[in-house]
Amino acid sequence: MKVEQIYTGCLAHAAYYIESNGEAAVFDPLREVHPYIERAKKDNAKIKYVFETHFHADFVSGHLDLQKKEGSTIVFGPGAKPNYEAVIAEDNQVFEVGDYKVKVIHTPGHTMESTTYLLIDDKGKEHGIITGDTLFIGDVGRPDLAQHVVSELTEEKLASHLYDSLRNKIMPLSDDLIIYPNHGAGSACGKKMSDETTDTLGHQKKVNYALRADMTREEFIKELLTGLTTPPGYFPQNVLMNIKGYESLDTVMERGEKPLSAEAFEAAANETRALLLDTREDKDFAKGFIPNSINIALDGNFAQWVGEMIPGVEQEILLITYPGDEEEAITRLSRVGYDHAIGYLKGGFESWKKAGKQIDKVNRISVEDFEKAYKAEKPLVIDVRKKSEFDSQHVIGAVNVPLNEINSHLSQFPKNKPFVLHCEGGYRSMIAASILKQRGWDDFVDIDGGIEGILETTVPVTEYSEPATML
Repeated sequence: MKVEQIYTGCLAHAAYYIESNGEAAVFDPLREVHPYIERAKKDNAKIKYVFETHFHADFVSGHLDLQKKEGSTIVFGPGAKPNYEAVIAEDNQVFEVGDYKVKVIHTPGHTMESTTYLLIDDKGKEHGIITGDTLFIGDVGRPDLAQHVVSELTEEKLASHLYDSLRNKIMPLSDDLIIYPNHGAGSACGKKMSDETTDTLGHQKKVNYALRADMTREEFIKELLTGLTTPPGYFPQNVLMNIKGYESLDTVMERGEKPLSAEAFEAAANETRALLLDTREDKDFAKGFIPNSINIALDGNFAQWVGEMIPGVEQEILLITYPGDEEEAITRLSRVGYDHAIGYLKGGFESWKKAGKQIDKVNRISVEDFEKAYKAEKPLVIDVRKKSEFDSQHVIGAVNVPLNEINSHLSQFPKNKPFVLHCEGGYRSMIAASILKQRGWDDFVDIDGGIEGILETTVPVTEYSEPATML
C-alpha cells in the first residue's frame, strides 16, 4: 500500500494521499488544494473523501475547497460539530477507497474529536495509522489547545483522555504499523517532536516517552504538561475557521493580487488600517524599508510568525515582496487564516525608492563589531529567542524577551539608552527590530548572524545544556 506524504516545511505539516482503483482520499489537506487535485489527475482518480483528524489550530485546512471543487465527502471523527455538510463517523466505522479500507479509531485527548485512521490494504492487511496530532514521532499532541475554544475542557482532563486513547486504542495495535503524523519538528503542536516524519509503532513504543508501558496516568499528565508554553494567539481563530467555514482560496487570491503603484500603495496605507508587511529577507530589509512596515520574511517560518505577531486574522494587509513572490505570500498568509491581503507594491521596494518616497533602515553590525563593543562597554543585550533556547545557552548578562512576547513586554526595551538585539541567526531579531522601529525605538543595533555567529567569537556565554522542550 502506497501512502504519499505531502510535507510543507514552513508549517512542519504533513498531508497524506492514497489511491486505489480510481478513488483517492486526502488526509488533513492544507488550504491550497491544487496539488492534491493535480495528484489525483495523474492517477485518473476522483478524490472521494477528505478525512480530517481533528479541527486544526495551526492551519486552515483545505477540506471545504476540495468539497466544492471535487465533490469530495468530508469526514470527521465522533463528536465533531462542523457548521457545514460533513459525515461524522462512528468509532470503528469503515470507509472504502477503491480496494483500500479506512477504519475510524476515536482517540480523544489532543482535542475531543481527535481521530486516528487505520489504513488497510487491498489484501486486508493493516498497513499504518494516520494519527493527526494524537501521536507524533517522539512525542504526542499537546492537550492545552481545545480549552481555548471550549472553556469547560481543562488540559488535565484532555491529557487524561489522551492517556486512555494511547493505551487502549493505539498501543494494542500491531508493532509493524507505520505511523503517519500530522506534524514534524518545528510545529508548536508538540514539544519534543523528532525530525523524522514516519516510524513504526513498535519502535515508538521503545523510544517515545509518552508510550512507556509502565507509565501511570499521573506520571503521563505531569510529563505532558511540563514545559508547555502559551500557544500561539492565532490558534483559536484557526480552530473556529475550521469549524465554521471560510472563504474559498480563489476569492482570497483575487482580493490580494492587486498590483499598486508606489503612489497607490501609499494612498491605500493612509486610507485604510492595513498593516504593511515586508516579506523580503532580513538582510535586505535592514538596508532599507518603508516606514512603519513589519518584516516577516518568506524564507523562514513565515506563516507561524505571522500568526504569532499579527493579533487578528481579520487584519487587512498590504504586501511588499520581491517581484514574483506576491502569490506565494498571499497563499502562505491564507494557510493560517490571514485572508485579507488587499494589494501589493508593484515592482517591490525598488519601485518605492525610485519614486523618491521616504525610507528607513535598521542599524546592523557584524558579530566581530559586537565582540569589540562587548569588550569595550558591555552593552545591554536583548535575546529574542525562545526561553528554552535562551536557557540552553546565552550571552552572559543578556536579557531574554522572546519574540512572541515582545508586544506585551515593550517596557523591557529602554528608550533612553542603546541596546543590542539578537536571535539565533537574524530572522527573528529583524522581526523584533521592525516592530520596535514602528513603535518609535531607534537607538539600538541588530547583530547579523545572531548567537550562531557570537559563538565563534570570544564573547562569554553560559555553558550549553540540552533544551528540555522545543517550544
